[in-house]
Amino acid sequence: MPENISHPLVVSPHFDDAVFSCGAFIAAHPGSVVHTVFSGCPAEDVTTDWDQHCGFTNAAEAMRERACEDDFALEILGAVAERGDFLDAQYAPYGTAPTVESIASKLGVAVRLHAARTLLVPLGLFHSDHELVHRACIDVWNASPALMCFAYEDALYRRMSGLLQARLADLAARGISATPEPGHWRANQHDQALKREAVKAYASQLKAFGPEGYDDVFCTERCWKLELAK
Repeated sequence: MPENISHPLVVSPHFDDAVFSCGAFIAAHPGSVVHTVFSGCPAEDVTTDWDQHCGFTNAAEAMRERACEDDFALEILGAVAERGDFLDAQYAPYGTAPTVESIASKLGVAVRLHAARTLLVPLGLFHSDHELVHRACIDVWNASPALMCFAYEDALYRRMSGLLQARLADLAARGISATPEPGHWRANQHDQALKREAVKAYASQLKAFGPEGYDDVFCTERCWKLELAK
């Protein structure tokens, strides 16, 4: 695991993203705060294709159950749940679209509230919500240079051709170096077992992915240490 990790704030775009991508890291650092950005529910009676695939009749039922799943998963890992309450992309027509600035503002409050010293953020691959969160996290980190920042590879999306390379190139173009942390990111068997149990908590999402659709979450977790290029 990375050295000198303390008071980590782990940023998750949706319920499940942080656990799927770095659940073993969270297990190794009890007391980590997991801030889920897109945890809000539209006020209108809304039904989406994804929610139906997950077995829900409407968004209210989906978000209520998904929050319960997330609470259970984070309890297994010894983490603290915090919610950002923005609407995710599938509910975009039914509320105010979040911006990088509005997400960064709420994350900045979380950093100060929890006296975070380490920020663990998504690389922001493929999904528009993940991209928004990544950009907001980079802004928060730039505003708090004392924070150590690690970017985790978004589970499932990291397998898509060229996305990881494109993000690393984008970071370099913005003057940010990304150094892989292979030597410190290996989880022990205990932490891996806790992650497996936590992943099972997201029953609705696993149902939609299908039995062969989420095997990547059990592969080696990988992250990159972010630093301003010299």
